[in-house]
Amino acid sequence: MSATLSVPMAEAASPRAPLLTALVYPQNKYPAPAFEALVACCRSRGVSLAGVLQHVVDAAPERRCDVLLEDLATGHRTPIFENRGAGAAGCRLDEGALAEAAARIEDSLGSSPDVLVLNKFGRAECDGGGLLDLIANAMERKVAVVIGVPQGNLPAWRSFAGDLAVELSADIGEIERWVERLS
Repeated sequence: MSATLSVPMAEAASPRAPLLTALVYPQNKYPAPAFEALVACCRSRGVSLAGVLQHVVDAAPERRCDVLLEDLATGHRTPIFENRGAGAAGCRLDEGALAEAAARIEDSLGSSPDVLVLNKFGRAECDGGGLLDLIANAMERKVAVVIGVPQGNLPAWRSFAGDLAVELSADIGEIERWVERLS
């Protein structure tokens, strides 16, 4: 993997919320309500945010690739999958759109947010690319990172994160307790 994490263990073990947190969910069951609750809870407590929320544009099975990333700092929405037409059998990540979203998020780190919210540790990250450098950059700046991790990607996630990360479920109460630890 291209990015490496190097946070001193004393910081990783502090009572404050860990700098790196995976919100783990069952394969193909993205926990949108959990991420929406995370963002709402952070905002209600005055926790500043950077990153993205994932929105499904159309829930119909044939439209499952219609996904937008909403930039939490600006509200800008970016479609992240290529439009492959009605007969396409699967989704294909638009690497250019992901890079554009990552650049926007990178810029928002300049305002020193408390938390960086990322929608998914996906195939691109499992392969050593995607948002890994952004995660490492945020951690170097002492910005807590929360990222969705489907269960099928846990081995790659654990290889990347090592002992620096904690794993949460999509349970709203667990998420609220995590946010409380930020203060």
